[in-house]
Amino acid sequence: MSSSPMALAASILVVDDEPDLRTLYELTLLREGYRIETASSVQEARARLATREFEVVITDMRLPDGFGLELLQDLREQQRNERCVVMTAYGSAENAVEALRAGAFDYLSKPVDLKLFRTVVASAIQGTDGVPPPRPIRQPLLRRGNTPDTPSPGSRALDRLVGSSEALHQVRQRIAKVARSMAPVLIRGESGTGKELVAQALHASSQRCEGPWIAVNCGAIPENLLEAEFFGARKGSYTGATQDRDGYFQAARGGTLFLDEIGELPLAMQSKLLRAIQERSVRPLGSTQEETVDVRIVSATHRDLAADVQSGRFRQDLYYRINVIEITIPPLRERREDLPALCAALLSRIAQESGLPVPTLTDATREHLTHLPLKGNVRELENLLYRAMALSEGDALELDIPHAPHADGQEAPLPPPAPHDPATRAPHAFEPPDAPAHPGPLPHDLQAWLDEQERRILVRALREAGFNRTAAAARLGISLRQIRYRIARLDIAGPQDQNPHDPIH
Repeated sequence: MSSSPMALAASILVVDDEPDLRTLYELTLLREGYRIETASSVQEARARLATREFEVVITDMRLPDGFGLELLQDLREQQRNERCVVMTAYGSAENAVEALRAGAFDYLSKPVDLKLFRTVVASAIQGTDGVPPPRPIRQPLLRRGNTPDTPSPGSRALDRLVGSSEALHQVRQRIAKVARSMAPVLIRGESGTGKELVAQALHASSQRCEGPWIAVNCGAIPENLLEAEFFGARKGSYTGATQDRDGYFQAARGGTLFLDEIGELPLAMQSKLLRAIQERSVRPLGSTQEETVDVRIVSATHRDLAADVQSGRFRQDLYYRINVIEITIPPLRERREDLPALCAALLSRIAQESGLPVPTLTDATREHLTHLPLKGNVRELENLLYRAMALSEGDALELDIPHAPHADGQEAPLPPPAPHDPATRAPHAFEPPDAPAHPGPLPHDLQAWLDEQERRILVRALREAGFNRTAAAARLGISLRQIRYRIARLDIAGPQDQNPHDPIH
């Protein structure tokens, strides 16, 4: 039985028309120290709610005289504090999504797993602070060294979304509104707009802020390792598995699992991910038992997943499951009024990291920035400022914009490099324009040939970067996580393994 005063004092209303299930839920929750009242219909539940307040309302979706969502609607209209957990029939994904979109804190599939049942109820009680409308983000438990005046993690995370434009204000409002729910969130936006910052703000603003934050770049994991990385593996389940290891789902228990670039997952893995999200359980490789996992799913993509669904590249059922709530981040060109604040914040951080004084951003430089296309968004702006600080002399910042000649001999700025997107890259982007139609015999082992080409490119990039993996990854347009995977997969060893200045050591 829980020893928490909040748990002992919590009152819960259970609404179900089946007497046996009602008794089962009541006994389970009584053992946890909660105070329980029950109802068998919408009318009876409304009568209970009219006489007192509860911390949590647990209701079946279908009742003899109506639907559990009617009770949720009552709570919203009356601006009451109860959080609502809805129970749906097994496999009824549409009902679950409908409940979450209507404002339910969470859902449970019947037949209910009692261990998961207790976990979801405890999570709802810990975060009880009203259903609608959005209220100020609750303060987390104070940590050692903090004071009541210390900004909450949610406030600090929201402050990292720099700018005062109306578009960004709406993003912040959306984060504050949906953070308290368990509903899956899909963050959409072009490359470089700050999708991971928004996901971090969601986590920090939720009642799970004390739990783990696990971020996964879905496009950086080799396909043959996906299942083990996500769900874990048991010793001996594959060559090289010398001990049991947890996957991302297990590591994120009680917290948030951020699936960045989820659109890059292959269809086979999409199916397994869908089941893990629906059933809230995973089966590690080599195991016969499933493990319950309590995680909140936040996903992000720069792709048009709706179009991918139409083309058959992305599963429709997974799309609707992860897209219960959507947050769209506007590109930088649609909020140019945020440029001065963004530049100030970026320059301050770059100067701090470099140990240099913060340079002055002249009016001419600021005006120049406002006329750049900035197709790479905040990431491109950051790169421009990095380069400008490295090349400028004195206190004034001078932008270094690459130029290329027009056909008439005049110079024009080169367009910024396109964000790395394997799906939209030209099919023959790396083929020389004068490549012969038949350059030579086809390789007998295509994978081995491709691995050798990749190994040569990686080794060259590492050597040119002084075996600094971060710099080599940036030169190749990939992430540090991606280059580390490739180095490990291709068994590339070199001086970087002993280089004390390598940022990953």
